[in-house]
Amino acid sequence: MNRLRALSLALACMLTALLLTACDRQEVQTRTYTVGMEATFPPYEFYRGTEIVGIDVDILKEIGRRNQVQFKLEDMAFDSIITAVQTGKVDVVASGLTVTEDRRRQVNFTRSYAGAKQVIIVPEGSSVKGVDDLKKVRVGVQHGSSGDTYVTEHICEPERYTNGALAISAMNAGKVDAVVLDNAPAENHVAGSHGLIILPEAVVEEEYAMALRKGNDDLLTMLNLTLDEMEADGTLAAIIERHMRENTPETEQQADSMAGRLADDFRTDFVKNERWRYLADGLLVTVEIALAAALIGIALGFLIAVVRSTADLTGRLRVLDWFCRVYLTVVRGTPIVVQLLIIYFVIFGSVDISKVLVAMVAFGLNSAAYVAEIIRSGIMSVDRGQMEAGRSLGLSYGTTMRSVILPQAFKNVLPALGNEFIVLLKETSICGYIALQDLTKGGDIIRSQTYDAFLPLFAVAAIYLCMVMLLSHMLKKLELRLKKNER
Repeated sequence: MNRLRALSLALACMLTALLLTACDRQEVQTRTYTVGMEATFPPYEFYRGTEIVGIDVDILKEIGRRNQVQFKLEDMAFDSIITAVQTGKVDVVASGLTVTEDRRRQVNFTRSYAGAKQVIIVPEGSSVKGVDDLKKVRVGVQHGSSGDTYVTEHICEPERYTNGALAISAMNAGKVDAVVLDNAPAENHVAGSHGLIILPEAVVEEEYAMALRKGNDDLLTMLNLTLDEMEADGTLAAIIERHMRENTPETEQQADSMAGRLADDFRTDFVKNERWRYLADGLLVTVEIALAAALIGIALGFLIAVVRSTADLTGRLRVLDWFCRVYLTVVRGTPIVVQLLIIYFVIFGSVDISKVLVAMVAFGLNSAAYVAEIIRSGIMSVDRGQMEAGRSLGLSYGTTMRSVILPQAFKNVLPALGNEFIVLLKETSICGYIALQDLTKGGDIIRSQTYDAFLPLFAVAAIYLCMVMLLSHMLKKLELRLKKNER
């Protein structure tokens, strides 16, 4: 009997151990790491349709396959990726990131997986023949890149653009005379544009590696060991060689007439590969954020306006009024883009939260400050005799405010409120800083693939203009409706 109990206990322990092992394996198999990248950097990371592809993406897929982990890609502004990995918003940065001493002080780097160099792109026939000539001309760079750092420290003060494609577009438009960029994307940009060349003299040699938050040693070890294996068996070189060979943009025959060129550009920018979807998807995100932020702004702004008006009219709620004044001063005294970055990277830095929700909160809190002052000005514009008349009829202060003052104030400030919502709608164009693909970001993606700035920018502007015209028409209708009872 004792032997039977001992055998049963042993079997139970074995089953428990197997279950725990299976759970551990399942946890390893389903573990996901978030990767930050700026996906307008071909051939390392760029959009093909709605999917991000490239050298870095294939390297990550192979690392994931060998270690039974997954990588979730986040497309964000290049100058935000170091901050994102420092604050834990992403686990890894894989974005053709150059290893520099300044960056080493902020993050840990994996071993290098690719060599690179900063090269000079100029129009054919340019007077710029080498590095020394850059001191005499206007130079464009990608903001936050190693090329930006090197040009600033050793050559001149450059013109900074959010990505390489935009810098190339600026050069095509005559805004800069030369662009300093990493050699691999530079070759893609030159192949996708007309009349551009790369000078043979390199600005500086450098290496690419992935970046991680300091202290994340387990992930760093896994990445380094796998990169070593991939280099030893030739996988790493094969991935890089394949993309260098295959991902060169097609150079299409241009039509002779202006109308023909516009038709060709339209097909390339919007019809080919269904690139119009970038604008459609971005429009939905923009409208979603703007509507939610407007509701937050109106609700919170209304409360702040009532508190401040009550303090002005009756002398009550002084403490709340002081807090409201501080809030208004801080929000109206700082740029919205700074507020958005603080809320995303600092306030919600350690929280896994939807970026759309973060944008709604950030823009809602910003809008509330302006809505509050608009509504307060409307309340204070109503003749004080209205309040006195309501009180003399036996109405409470709250009832008088709600039934007599606020309806008149709302009609007075309706045009200003409509203008605030229009401004809010356009302000959402900075959402790309936190890796949200809004309408403006959709235009940026198209521009990075086609190297054409004209049609994508005009398309984005036209969509915003149509939305603003529609809002203005609706507000005018509402104003006329509210004025009917005044006749």
